[in-house]
Amino acid sequence: MTADVVALTRRSLHGIAELVLAGPQHREAGRIRLRIVGGGFGTLSEPSLRVDGGDLVTATARIPLSGQSYASLAEAAGTEAGAPRGLYPDGSGVSPDEVITFDPEAGAVILRAFLAGDEALRGFAPASEPVLWPEHFDLAITLDEVNYGISPGDGHMPEPYAYVGPHRPREGAFWNAPFGATRTLRELGNADAIQRFFEEGKRRTDS
Repeated sequence: MTADVVALTRRSLHGIAELVLAGPQHREAGRIRLRIVGGGFGTLSEPSLRVDGGDLVTATARIPLSGQSYASLAEAAGTEAGAPRGLYPDGSGVSPDEVITFDPEAGAVILRAFLAGDEALRGFAPASEPVLWPEHFDLAITLDEVNYGISPGDGHMPEPYAYVGPHRPREGAFWNAPFGATRTLRELGNADAIQRFFEEGKRRTDS
């Protein structure tokens, strides 16, 4: 599994989240928030769709992700591909007619990262609902002007990582990124360790 394969799979999952799930949901229900569910992620309202492993799951079918375009995947699910309109300037960068690339091994790494992050966030802040945002494709909550979340990898770091991002910059060895603090999931290992990292970030921002 090369870095290019991971990046292509991540880009494809980001595209599915944005064009096949969030866009249709926004047109139907006026919301873009997605959630972690089952073996992947899905919508909060109609159309009821979710990614589970290498498939898109509808109320009546499981549709393989790989080897087709975002437009054909959405059509097979009974909807139309397209990103939420007029809400943010950036996004996945994919177009509906591009072909999806999904490597099962790379996909499993990314989806496991989201599952572990969801568990950690719920343990850390039980009253907050983690949101998978389609713009940057990260799972996050905000508490007291501090963002806590999981990224599957991006321009800052090519592998899944946890982050603590205070709205007001902090100084010190803990804060190792331009936007706050990051730790790779490879380094942290599991949901309990991710939760402890969030707790440490909260202690440092509260002090």
